[in-house]
Amino acid sequence: MTPAEYALDLCDRIAACTDVAGTTTRLFLSPATQDVHALLRAEMHTLGLTTRVDSAGNLRGVYATGENAAPRTLLLGSHIDTVPNAGRFDGILGVAVPLALVRMLDGRRLPFAIEVIAFSEEEGVRFRLPFLGSRALVGTLEAATLARTDADGISVAQALCEFGLDPAQLADAALTPGTFAFVEVHIEQGPVLESLALPLGIVTSIVGQTRFELTFTGQANHAGTTPMHLRQDALAAAAEFCIATEAFARASPPLVATVGILRAEPGAANIIPGTATCSLDVRHPDDTARVAAGQQMLAAAALAASLRNVHLSARETSTQASVPMDAALQAALQTAAARAGWTPHAMPSGAGHDAMILAAKVPSAMLFLRTPRGISHHPSEAVLLPDVEAALATCLHLLESLEKAQSSK
Repeated sequence: MTPAEYALDLCDRIAACTDVAGTTTRLFLSPATQDVHALLRAEMHTLGLTTRVDSAGNLRGVYATGENAAPRTLLLGSHIDTVPNAGRFDGILGVAVPLALVRMLDGRRLPFAIEVIAFSEEEGVRFRLPFLGSRALVGTLEAATLARTDADGISVAQALCEFGLDPAQLADAALTPGTFAFVEVHIEQGPVLESLALPLGIVTSIVGQTRFELTFTGQANHAGTTPMHLRQDALAAAAEFCIATEAFARASPPLVATVGILRAEPGAANIIPGTATCSLDVRHPDDTARVAAGQQMLAAAALAASLRNVHLSARETSTQASVPMDAALQAALQTAAARAGWTPHAMPSGAGHDAMILAAKVPSAMLFLRTPRGISHHPSEAVLLPDVEAALATCLHLLESLEKAQSSK
């Protein structure tokens, strides 16, 4: 089995670790997480890595340095949680590729350690807040976050305890001292690289994003006896807002805006909706433009509500500034790719990633792999074997350049 085949086989085996039969679904610290940990720990031990699970549930394996080497560490990895009914590669490919890379070293030690991390949480599905695993590494997993509850009323702190972890000991999840860089390998999750017929991309920045929850409150009433001009239809107001949001974003590239959740109540065919609640996700590489766009979309929501005598309440649920990736690491990846025979495309990431959290504490970079048909967060998500080979060759050349740089210090 080649290293690339090994990486894909590992993704296939991990995809079978699921909380919902017939799908790939793994939420933060769910039972399937235990299965993934067991599988990955066995692989890591076979490859010569020492392992531990920190108090945030991150699985960490260390491939030690050679003798007399300085205590320096290169951090590689991504997340193991998924969205519901997910694909096989989002996140986990970024754990499988580093393990395949260690496999390629075949026991050779470097002047720095390689730490492979499988972040416990990135998607934000269970607790409606992403990056719990990486936040712990940089010290921003705060008390308010630990008190957040899931749909069953279980807090983050309680979930950690039920997994056998101690939320009072989160200091043990901090970045390993001497960590000098973080590199995350990830599928693009979009169609850009495929449209350019390129296997690899190097991320220049991760776009900023703001999320809102909007609630339109009208008056539920009988669908047959209430004339159209006397209605206070909350869903109609929300629907007009959805269309206005799409039109605004389509006219304002590279802005993207999405209403991904829309709930109407009472939810009966013969009742005018009295309440409609929806989400709004706004993303743009420029933070000023993102903030301005969000305000314009909220104004459109207010107008749609006022035209129907419907009340609007809106709250910002999360915000994240755009994050540039480290320029020196980008250049090192470009050089490594060129040595592997590729010219990768420099591009921003429209999706959030753990690298945007780690970048606050350590130089960080991302290597994208082409996503066939641009499909992600879906069972048909795919990656091409030659692209994994290209990524591994690039990462191996990156290790060689870092080895040379570290040896000269």
